[in-house]
Amino acid sequence: MENALNLIKEFEGLRLEAYRCPSGVWTIGWGHTASVRPDMKITVAEAERLLRADADIVDRALRGVELTPQQRAALVSFGFNVGVDALRRSTLLRKVRSNASDPTIEAEFMRWIYGGGRVLQGLVRRRRREAEVYFSEGGRQ
Repeated sequence: MENALNLIKEFEGLRLEAYRCPSGVWTIGWGHTASVRPDMKITVAEAERLLRADADIVDRALRGVELTPQQRAALVSFGFNVGVDALRRSTLLRKVRSNASDPTIEAEFMRWIYGGGRVLQGLVRRRRREAEVYFSEGGRQ
């Protein structure tokens, strides 16, 4: 799980006061969005706890899928960012379940680069990095 948390932290800046992300969603910590209020403040320890809890939810959605540690880290980062429901419904996860080594999975990451109806360069960088991690060190066979 540490690889996934590090990947998430690579793209989610730590903010201890609630703010609106580029898509307009109230956010705090390292990208936590559930039950965030505009006046909310947290500590670093609380942000770490929220991050781990959110990542665990995504990881549970991947149970039963045989993955390398790199593939799991990339998918937890992806699901953390897009939401576990979107991950569950995604063609990306359907392809992973069918054949985790399918090279077309890389293009599926890149379909998720929009926020507020426009391409966000931060999401472009993140998806490239997630795909790179997914297919690293044995991720592609």
